[in-house]
Amino acid sequence: MTIALFPGSFDPFHNGHLEIVERAVPLFSEVVVAAVRNPQKNEPLFRLEERQIMIEESLAHLDKVRIVSVSTLVVNVAKEVGATVIVKGLRAVTDFENELQMAQMNLHLAGIETLFIPTGSTHSFLASRLLREVARFGGDVSDMVPPPVAKRLEGMFHP
Repeated sequence: MTIALFPGSFDPFHNGHLEIVERAVPLFSEVVVAAVRNPQKNEPLFRLEERQIMIEESLAHLDKVRIVSVSTLVVNVAKEVGATVIVKGLRAVTDFENELQMAQMNLHLAGIETLFIPTGSTHSFLASRLLREVARFGGDVSDMVPPPVAKRLEGMFHP
């Protein structure tokens, strides 16, 4: 049984994230999606608990997926859930540079491998920080996020 961990801040979870999970599910016995509190990022738009709920709703159509929310090192989460691989999505070369460094650190710390899955071109421009900004200023992001996320963004910025 091979368990994969797909970690991220997911603030908010968008269609690029959804694509990576959907593509990872057939490759593993289980995919654990971990909404992680990232202290290096600014104040989050959604609390961890809210992100976990939105991700659960967005992935309800998939089997073999479990969602957790944590505030610890990714390698610690991997050990806790029994993951033997970390899955990361790549949009562009700039993502690769950061993700490669993290993958090497995770391998050094815990002996866990990282599998990179490139997003399709239809999602390669999506970034949670851009979606937050567009939504905050009244732009429509509903076609870039799963419906449960679109509903919460709408309620937050345009009640």
